[in-house]
Amino acid sequence: MSIEKARAYLAGYNADAGIKEFDVSSATVELAAAALGCEPARIAKTISLRQGGEVIVVVTAGDVKIDNQKYKSRFGLKAAMLKYEETEPLVGHAAGGVCPFGLNPGVAIYLDESLRRFATVFPACGSGNSAIELSIQQLETFCPQAVWVDVCAPKPAPQP
Repeated sequence: MSIEKARAYLAGYNADAGIKEFDVSSATVELAAAALGCEPARIAKTISLRQGGEVIVVVTAGDVKIDNQKYKSRFGLKAAMLKYEETEPLVGHAAGGVCPFGLNPGVAIYLDESLRRFATVFPACGSGNSAIELSIQQLETFCPQAVWVDVCAPKPAPQP
């Protein structure tokens, strides 16, 4: 199970005890926010993307989306999300539980600037019913190879 991969990874930082597991799904931003009782923006969603022949993940705030112009400017390619069935074999976690902990070797991690406005955020922990609360400094520490990027924009407001 990929939650065990995330748990083992976080144990290397003595942080695995902070993993929360829910009796309900936390596989989407809205479900995770409801399970945690926090605002959706503080959910650190991890998006799995194909970058040419490589696979990357971008961790963003829950209230933003990839901005294609910013993404292409930064990476030289249009953002291409992995297909649902590709995610677990290529990233190491299934869709709904993707996180930056315990990834397959070679998967690059990017942290979007949208996260920096929060004292703490809640990334998943490898399953569709888990999360951990981390400060931005902890997120950086637990993802030492991560690179900060600015590739997101606010989601448009819902139309009435």
